[in-house]
Amino acid sequence: MSENLSPTGRFHEPLTRDNAALLLVDHQIGLFTGVRDVGVATLKHNVVALAKAAQVLDIPTVVTTTMADGMWGPLVPELAEVLPSDLEVIDRGTVNAWNEPRVRQAVEATGRKKLIIAGISIEVCLAFPAISATAAGYDAYAVIDASGTFSETKRTAGLLRMQQAGVIVTDYATTMVEVLADNADPKAYEVYGALDMPFATLVGQLSSAYSKNG
Repeated sequence: MSENLSPTGRFHEPLTRDNAALLLVDHQIGLFTGVRDVGVATLKHNVVALAKAAQVLDIPTVVTTTMADGMWGPLVPELAEVLPSDLEVIDRGTVNAWNEPRVRQAVEATGRKKLIIAGISIEVCLAFPAISATAAGYDAYAVIDASGTFSETKRTAGLLRMQQAGVIVTDYATTMVEVLADNADPKAYEVYGALDMPFATLVGQLSSAYSKNG
């Protein structure tokens, strides 16, 4: 937990480019085939947008897989394509990513205490490390719409368990906009472009139309 903050106070300390890191857990082809609580195309879009916006904002990113050479397969290509070419994906055997020393070491190496997490599945690959990171003193942010699972029951159970443990529940666009903080920032257009929110595109079209008619 962030220093000098009460258990509830940390919910009000904003995410910034200096205090946040991103952990993506097991966005693998084999796991995507079982996702039922969200459309696969939507899930791919959201996690790719999250990863792209994090790079624009210089947020350090840690990525893991489970048994990538086995039944779960590699990362989905759409995500792999947008990650930095020199980023090492940590493949592990542990169910809870936080129990893999290399994952913890990679997170610790960022020097950040606010950990944005997305994973498949919600109740295991997201919930387990989010709860463990919270217990270890981090402020864990669970990005629900960049995560997926195999039934609505599992989704509900995972959300409840995380909330009971003090994990902060959020969505991909809100998380990155909170980090951006200022729409006058020189990186704002690039961030919104990475987030690729349909309504934001419409707003841009309206703005362009008004500019032409003004």
